[in-house]
Amino acid sequence: MKKNIFLYLFIFSLAINVFAYMYFTNQQNFDHGRIDKLQGKLKSVRDSIKTESAKSASDSYFSLENNANAQEYFAGKDVKEIAIKVRDAIYAQNATKGGNPLVGYPAMEGQPFSVSKIKVLNHRWVIIDYSNGKYWGEALLRYFVEDNGSITLEKADTLLYPQQ
Repeated sequence: MKKNIFLYLFIFSLAINVFAYMYFTNQQNFDHGRIDKLQGKLKSVRDSIKTESAKSASDSYFSLENNANAQEYFAGKDVKEIAIKVRDAIYAQNATKGGNPLVGYPAMEGQPFSVSKIKVLNHRWVIIDYSNGKYWGEALLRYFVEDNGSITLEKADTLLYPQQ
């Protein structure tokens, strides 16, 4: 009887060891699979970040804040302040009766054109987006910063898209 108890205990402990081995082996394989999957996602996210940062650098290439030559042109003046003055000067003309004169088009269908978006490209050029609600267009403007700090704007070219 004593031999049978030891035999049963031995078989029971062997069965527990086999089950424990199988459990921990499967757990380890599961963890490795999960780690591989997460590393793949991490690589994908890093690639996306690199792509977006390259795109951002490309998109901001034509901007006053990132153009060293344009900043040197202003020789010590705050370029952010200049960009704000230019923006304010353009938006101020939206209040003109008949629409913003920088657009180059008169009011169409009773709706005057007004500037909605502005991008200061460098020390001389600004691109604007304008609309009257039905028609949209873009214009390229020249700007000059006078000695007294005022902004002078000139229309260089304008484009009105056909109505869709």
